[in-house]
Amino acid sequence: MADETENGLARREFVAVSVAAGVAGSAEAAAQVVETDVEVKTPDGMCDAVFLHPASGSHPGVIIWTDVFGLRPAFREIGKRLAAEGYAVLVPNPFYRVAKAPVFGDLSKFDFQNQADRAKLGPLTASLTTANVDKDAIAYVAFLDAQPQVNKAKKIGTQGYCMGGPLVVRTCAAVADRVGAGGSFHGGALVTDGPDSPHLLAPKIKARMYFGIAANDDMRQPDQKTKLKEAFAAAHVPAEIEVYTESQHGWCVPDMPAQNGKPIYNKPDAERAWGKLEALYKKGLA
Repeated sequence: MADETENGLARREFVAVSVAAGVAGSAEAAAQVVETDVEVKTPDGMCDAVFLHPASGSHPGVIIWTDVFGLRPAFREIGKRLAAEGYAVLVPNPFYRVAKAPVFGDLSKFDFQNQADRAKLGPLTASLTTANVDKDAIAYVAFLDAQPQVNKAKKIGTQGYCMGGPLVVRTCAAVADRVGAGGSFHGGALVTDGPDSPHLLAPKIKARMYFGIAANDDMRQPDQKTKLKEAFAAAHVPAEIEVYTESQHGWCVPDMPAQNGKPIYNKPDAERAWGKLEALYKKGLA
């Protein structure tokens, strides 16, 4: 049922009992979680998003950056699992400038080898310029800080998957005084030859960082892990960087389309990555 909050955000609010089954491959404990469809005001318009949090109390805020397929049920479930663990979670539609979420239907029909399918991604990712991501990150943090369910005495965390990996780095740099932890899982283009390469932002970051790299990403760019390590070490930013040797790009997201007839989602490694995220937030969001 639609109503207006005191800060003017349209909401459809309901309380759900969430059982985090199958999210990142785990069936965790059930917890009462409030899930709210919201609109976040940004300099470029209104971003549709979902805000999830425990039914009572105030908690550290977290921003989840999705993969290239955007905000959809799989990421709502990831948000629910995190909220059930005691966080106030915002999952924005990163492509709000182009289309409302969900921007794709049945992902099992998406074929990365099909040129027509891949062409659908171009207009979406083109909207995520460096300037736009910085503006959005600031707006998302401001949204969280305006919510009574967010404990502003605690740092904010951010996590991202695939294309969301570099957006995590940009968020940590854009709102450095507020963000205390950033986790990238199978992030793409973290190290490039361009002057705007995410890894070059390390000196601006004050957050603890974690980078989980897929085996095939490491094969394509074997020096990425070394350059990440060197950049963050030189900036005196605590960063853990590891390669998941048994997993392919996209392994953390349950609905990731199969490639060459083989599933991408890897339950054991997804759970291992979730454990790393929990440890990251425990240390970084004090």
